Formats: sequence, C-alpha cells, structure tokens
Amino acid sequence: MADRKKRGPKAVSDAHKKAMATGRNESRAVRLYLEALDAHKPKRGRKRTPDSINRRLAVIVDSIPTAEALDRVNLIQERMNLELELASLEAGDELPELEEAFVGAVAGYSERKGISYDAWRQSGVAASVLRRAGLSR
Repeated sequence: MADRKKRGPKAVSDAHKKAMATGRNESRAVRLYLEALDAHKPKRGRKRTPDSINRRLAVIVDSIPTAEALDRVNLIQERMNLELELASLEAGDELPELEEAFVGAVAGYSERKGISYDAWRQSGVAASVLRRAGLSR
C-alpha cells in the first residue's frame, strides 16, 4: 500500500469563521422575527386588552373561593390561560426590536438561501418591512 497521509481536522480560516457567524446571526434574527409574527397573528373576534384581561382575572380570583369543585378547576384553568395571554401581550413590545434585526439580516439570508420576496410575503412578512430591508419583487 502506498503511504497515506493522515487527515486531521481541517483548519477553518478566519474569513470562513466570520461567514459562519454571520449566517448564524442572520438565521437567528429571521427565525425570532417569524416566530414573533406567528405568536402575534391577529385573531378573529373582539380584541382583548390588558385592562379587559385584568378585569376578568379579578372576577375569577374573587369567584374561586366560593366556587364548586368542578367550577373551581375551570376557573383556575381560565386564570392560567389569561395570565399567559397577558404575558404574551406584554411580550409583543419586543416586536419592533426583532423587526429591526430582521430588516438587517433578511437580504443576506434571502440571497444565501434563495428565498424570494413572494415567499416572505406568503409567510406573513409585511411588504413595508421587506421594502425597508431592500427586497423587492
């Protein structure tokens, strides 16, 4: 057999490391923004406000001690659901920050992954956001 050279781990250049870090950062910004969009999609019916949720929570808290066993369980579950909804509404305040990160990352990400303007639009991204990012049809 011929003398073979052992192959060790390949050295990654600084430029390649920088490119991988850029890709990870862009992917993270895009993913977080899309997840936030999904979490805050408008739902049918009357919109709940933090005030209306807090009013209902107060009624539930007052009703729990005097409620029958099965009603108490239902009230506790409703309270838990409303607390989650309230936390979700408060988390919506970070959407502008996520949008700014998305705007900075989406052009490079789209080019690298071959994602079109229409694909972004169909996934729920507003045209104004894509325009700010420099993407067009």
